[in-house]
Amino acid sequence: MTRPSPANLRAFVRRATELQPVPDLPDIRLQTAADVTVVWHLAAAELGQPDPPLPFWAFAWAGGLAVSRYLVEHPEEVAGRRVVDLATGSGLCAIVAARLGAASVHAYDIDPLAEAAMHLNARANRVHVAFRLTDLLAEPAPNCDVILAGDVCYEETMASRMIDWLREAAGAGTRILLGDPGRNYLPAGLERLASYSIHTTRELEEAEVKESGVYTMPDKVPADRDPPRPAGPTGRKIARPNVLNGGVRNGSSLEAEESR
Repeated sequence: MTRPSPANLRAFVRRATELQPVPDLPDIRLQTAADVTVVWHLAAAELGQPDPPLPFWAFAWAGGLAVSRYLVEHPEEVAGRRVVDLATGSGLCAIVAARLGAASVHAYDIDPLAEAAMHLNARANRVHVAFRLTDLLAEPAPNCDVILAGDVCYEETMASRMIDWLREAAGAGTRILLGDPGRNYLPAGLERLASYSIHTTRELEEAEVKESGVYTMPDKVPADRDPPRPAGPTGRKIARPNVLNGGVRNGSSLEAEESR
């Protein structure tokens, strides 16, 4: 099946979501869904995929909210700097960085619906964010000053790839800001910069308020560093929809993403 055009994907996002203020960031508005399973089924039909990516683009996730709140409190982290938002999802972190005066903001994701949602959300918040549809973890880190990574440690294989890639970027001198609400595969050895009580939804998490941290990485990577280890609650496990039988089944989260 041919992928829908960018215009059709943006139209789908508008139909499947509603433009709403973001919890704890009332000046920011995002196209947000009410029900993760419903929007997942709708995305499967729109993309012609029986098992599409988890719709990170349709929600503000706790890790991304933590990074965004940290940036609002510390605009000097991004003002005048070249910023990359990894696994951007809805584009929340990228949009906040752009509003705070980043010299440039480039967002990356592997989901075409994330591209559609990010462009709609950037327009709604009157900022410009460049977007590239690619698995950035398969490439060297781009030339930038800051990399934002919100909620990327929820699945073991993806978290391992992500952390190794981010450590290499940190070793090259890039500032890393990683937001996490205690996912299973948050690694040891990160420097915690801040903690927040994040208002989220039980549609995504096991509680309406999640204690979430913002971390950075040392620019020197120990040769004998420990592998990622469990660090706190996992959050709600969401089953992937199986549109072939009209039900749901257990499954892991998106392999290469973003976010959020």
